[in-house]
Amino acid sequence: MTSQARGVHRRPTIEVSVGGLGIGSMHPIRVQSMTTTNTMDTQATIDQSIRMIEAGCELVRITAPSIKEAKNLEAIRTGLRERGYNVPLVADIHFTPNAAEVAARLVEKVRVNPGNYADRKQFAVVVYDDAAYQAELDRIYDRFVPLVRICKEHGTAMRIGTNHGSLSDRIVNRYGDNPLGMVESALEFLRIAESESYTNIVLSMKSSNPVVMVHAYRLLAEKLNSEGLKPYPFHLGVTEAGDGEDGRIKSSIGIGALLHDGIGDTIRVSLTEEPEAEVPVAQALAFRVYDDAASSSAHSVERRHLHTTQVASIGGENVPRVFAFVNEAANLQPADLAPYGHVYDATLDKWHMRDQAIEFFVVASSPFTFQLPSGTRQIMDAAQWLVQEDKLFCVPCFSTVNYLKASEKHAVMNVVYCESHDLTPEFLAIAATDQTLVLFVQTKGVASYHTQTSVFETLKAHNVIAPVVLDHCNDTQNREHCIIETSSDVGPVFVDGHANGIMLTTFHNDPAADLSLAYGILQASRTRMSKTEYISCPSCGRTLFDLQETTAMIRSHTDHLKSVKIGIMGCIVNGPGEMADADYGYVGSGPDRITLYRGQELVKRNIPKANAVDELINIIKDDGKWIERESFSAASVSS
Repeated sequence: MTSQARGVHRRPTIEVSVGGLGIGSMHPIRVQSMTTTNTMDTQATIDQSIRMIEAGCELVRITAPSIKEAKNLEAIRTGLRERGYNVPLVADIHFTPNAAEVAARLVEKVRVNPGNYADRKQFAVVVYDDAAYQAELDRIYDRFVPLVRICKEHGTAMRIGTNHGSLSDRIVNRYGDNPLGMVESALEFLRIAESESYTNIVLSMKSSNPVVMVHAYRLLAEKLNSEGLKPYPFHLGVTEAGDGEDGRIKSSIGIGALLHDGIGDTIRVSLTEEPEAEVPVAQALAFRVYDDAASSSAHSVERRHLHTTQVASIGGENVPRVFAFVNEAANLQPADLAPYGHVYDATLDKWHMRDQAIEFFVVASSPFTFQLPSGTRQIMDAAQWLVQEDKLFCVPCFSTVNYLKASEKHAVMNVVYCESHDLTPEFLAIAATDQTLVLFVQTKGVASYHTQTSVFETLKAHNVIAPVVLDHCNDTQNREHCIIETSSDVGPVFVDGHANGIMLTTFHNDPAADLSLAYGILQASRTRMSKTEYISCPSCGRTLFDLQETTAMIRSHTDHLKSVKIGIMGCIVNGPGEMADADYGYVGSGPDRITLYRGQELVKRNIPKANAVDELINIIKDDGKWIERESFSAASVSS
């Protein structure tokens, strides 16, 4: 199955040929994945590659950590061809130029990481003057040019793939550990390749942080254009995204934001699952490309959520708030709010509020008949609000037309539902000065992202700084597709810092699922941290333990630690670098041996795997970040 963009206005690129498979804006968005087997196990790698191909994988990447694995790529390639599979193979290279030079003669593409191809990261602070920096570039030229010439001779494609966590000390000291550093790392290698008239290149800017990843790709596109370099195709991916729902949310937000910009020519979704499980997610994203992609420049608008009016607890410097639609509030009892994150203890007459809980309830017709938990409010139709005895903790909701005509409004907070066509000049003039206004922007379907961004552009043009809540509906029946579509439609708006709240209506009659997805989108977009985050690599032939089993085991011990990020890396190659965004790291350093990190600081080296989780917990305890697991994760409040 070939991923096919639907008439999308994509960023124009040159064409790159990978064994006859075209990559670039004139071709469909290509889907790829990476094997997790030992590259020296020829048959296992062939068998797994076939499963990936039959799932829809168009390029198969295989690690080559040394010359022996690089040489064995020939046997793998031959075995696949003998069984009738002609999908191009990609050799994944870290640290070993000699392996890259072997692989480039045997497979259709090589991936090199400019952060470790000619450097070893020492986390050293070094000040380079121009002469010293040029000497470093000359050294890289001597190391990299042989591979470039081999690729050029054999018609082999190349991906220059920057990873946020493995930037060289040279780059970090001159440009910073940031998107600019990521871009300059790739451009150093790209300029060398162009000096040899070699352009069969794909570029990537991968990070486990979707926000960093999105900004790096956007900056790369701008830099290529401003410096007069060729518009090379881009390989998109959020590296070490993790597993399950969280992994899909992070990948969909990062990749989706760029696809909405018209950026991206090949996709790899990195999940800590079997590689064939990555392919349907990537395909769903590739098909989620819209006819009007790249038509909006909303991501260049100043991050408005920090500069909005504060209305009650919404807007200003508050984190984005989470809302829920309740159809039959009058028929509910206190116990029915458990799926919304509020658990009622009838014996003590107390509410327990979880870390992930609804803060505002939007009721369809009649309001709740009992007192809601402290800190929450219910939003209702303005006509219903008028007849309430206690109007203070109830919030009226209007259409734009009714708001202009209303004779009575709430003194603190008024909600106005709108779509882009409702933003008339008359309403915008009032909205620009109203300090009580919260806008609910309704979106649904494939055009929802650009509907949202057009609203933000309109608000900016009319100096409206009222907080905005995204009210998004997705009625896709397939749960995985619903997660992917909703995350890619809504998440980019939070990545760009435009919205102040979120309300999802997706999984029918399952408010807990909507709640989990809403908080997952806010966490992945780095706008609100509410749960433990796991930055786990997708495994490859370098992995020194069962990543899926280990991730599940570590999660079972630590998933109650709010706002802690734990990196779980299968080998030292993807260890301290790739988990740059993590608070703690669990890294394979040898057979049944684990090295533990605090951030990028090595704390304990080569400890037995059997003791590693306990030792990790001890480090978290030493830092004062450990809490004992309890029935409820937040303090009780009286009803």
